[in-house]
Amino acid sequence: MEDKDYNIVAFEESLSDDWSRDLGVREVPLKSRPLLFLGAVIFLIGAVLGGRLLFLGVGKGEAYAKRADLNLNLVDRTPAPRGEIFSREGVVLADSRAVFSAKLNVKEFLYKQGEQAQILSEIEKILGLRSEEVWSLINEKNTDLDERVEPIILSEDLGQNELLALKSAKIPTIKIEETYKRFYPQGETLASVLGYVGLVTGKDLAEDPRLTGEDYVGKAGLEAFYGESLLGTPGVATELRNAKGEVIGPGKNTEAKIGESLKTTIDLEFQKYFFSRMKSGLRSLGRTTGVGLAFNPKTGEVLSMVTLPSFDNNIFHESGKSAERTELLTSPLRPLFNRAVSGAYSPGSTIKPLVGVAALAEGVVDPQKSVFSPGYLDVPNPYDPEKPTRFLDWRYQGTINLYSAIAQSSNVYFYTVGGGAFDVKGLGISRLRDWWAEFGLGSKTGIDLPGEASGFLPSADWKESSGRGPWLLGDTYHASIGQGDLQVTPVQLLDYIAGIANGGKIMTPTLNLAEIGKLRIDLSPLLPEITEVQKGMRATVTSAIGTAHLLNDLPVKVAAKTGSAQIQNNASENAFFVGYAPYDDPEIAILVLIEHAKEGSLNAVPIAKDVLAWYYEHRIK
Repeated sequence: MEDKDYNIVAFEESLSDDWSRDLGVREVPLKSRPLLFLGAVIFLIGAVLGGRLLFLGVGKGEAYAKRADLNLNLVDRTPAPRGEIFSREGVVLADSRAVFSAKLNVKEFLYKQGEQAQILSEIEKILGLRSEEVWSLINEKNTDLDERVEPIILSEDLGQNELLALKSAKIPTIKIEETYKRFYPQGETLASVLGYVGLVTGKDLAEDPRLTGEDYVGKAGLEAFYGESLLGTPGVATELRNAKGEVIGPGKNTEAKIGESLKTTIDLEFQKYFFSRMKSGLRSLGRTTGVGLAFNPKTGEVLSMVTLPSFDNNIFHESGKSAERTELLTSPLRPLFNRAVSGAYSPGSTIKPLVGVAALAEGVVDPQKSVFSPGYLDVPNPYDPEKPTRFLDWRYQGTINLYSAIAQSSNVYFYTVGGGAFDVKGLGISRLRDWWAEFGLGSKTGIDLPGEASGFLPSADWKESSGRGPWLLGDTYHASIGQGDLQVTPVQLLDYIAGIANGGKIMTPTLNLAEIGKLRIDLSPLLPEITEVQKGMRATVTSAIGTAHLLNDLPVKVAAKTGSAQIQNNASENAFFVGYAPYDDPEIAILVLIEHAKEGSLNAVPIAKDVLAWYYEHRIK
């Protein structure tokens, strides 16, 4: 057997030798140089291929993995409801309700160029959206189609007729799906506090990669400030598919998760009353704009916030409300503007308690120091002694001290302690500005609402650098009574008043019940001076000629300050009331502001009286 195998091999070798001789092939030894060259070429080719594989596998691995996922996974996104918002008592103020929406698959729509005209025609016929409106939505959500192609919501909360028409039409690229619509049971009563939600914009998508074109985000109020925590996490269902698009198995599935809830500090029944009373009060005066605020001085809780005119925040996601939305956005009364946090006003005489604390702390006067007011203060004119410059009080006051000056709101007294007159040197603008800042004016309070303004504290340097000339004594007089260029927000103003009520401890105002009790500014070392000012604010109510004497018959002791700030070249006034109760142990501080009031602060006092009476009867008694 072994001999036979050997013979076969020998026979094959002989054939090979014969074949070589026939072709004239000779075996010769190879030189080393060609071998080295060949090896180098092979090495270079291998290096290039290896580098490319490394680039694809490492450098582009993540991108190709995502592309593979897109090719092999069919993703179905399940919307998640936003977190609910509650009043302090647990009443729902904002929730999400299941509705049907019409969604356009933009990627598929763009591929179907030959069918686009027909699709757009059907959309307009059923949903009333013109083709240019659809394209506008597409362009807004998809600024870079190479990077991200987002679906868009054509209509939320479809009516029964729309739903049936869409199902019957079977329009390609349009999908009807169950989603969630934000609902605000209280409507305009809390619109400025809660805000509203709207569909994401291209800017939203660029700033937050978690969002898609189907999402709703907070656009104002608490919905915007706490938008990240209120936003739910959508569920995702996937099916694995092969390159042919055939389903080969289930993928990873995650359940939709509702957003976090928010319990607010708002006392709903009180909010309803305050809103109603403000609205009726403005109507009776022939006015439309104003602010109502209520804080707990000890904790910073915002018990109520009213800003008028208001609006129904439900219309921002209701079908067929485009005209109403346009009216809100273009109204000269600016109902979407939260005057409580974003409006800046001259505070008028409501600044006088602060100036009083400053004058006592700086030793400018003591509480009993007397000043005589004949109804004006004359300042000598160095250029014409016969024509002094006259600064008016609002009436004859007689001999007054700190307490009666606050109670009767004497301008001459505060001209004197602010700018100096007679034998009183006065604080001067530099120290006034420092004390405004000490009480938190000119800085944001930190309230948890978007768009808070800082206000403005004028100074001599500011006036001169702005080309308005040097700072004059008259400027200091005006600033001492809250006129001129001093600007505060209603939230700032009430926060400082609440600080006086709280013995110098100024809290951070908040609408989140979990965030109450944060100390913003501690001026408790000034308690002796603050106590004297409190007495003056109490006399504003108890004195027969106090500017808030109307409140003296309330069953609860109230301390208060009224104010009128001239606007529009003295052609009109804003009326203010600020106060707190009970006087000995405050539980509430309130502000009432009426823009363009007819009779100054007298217009604000009756509203304040009714609001404090309600709160005493229902919450303190």
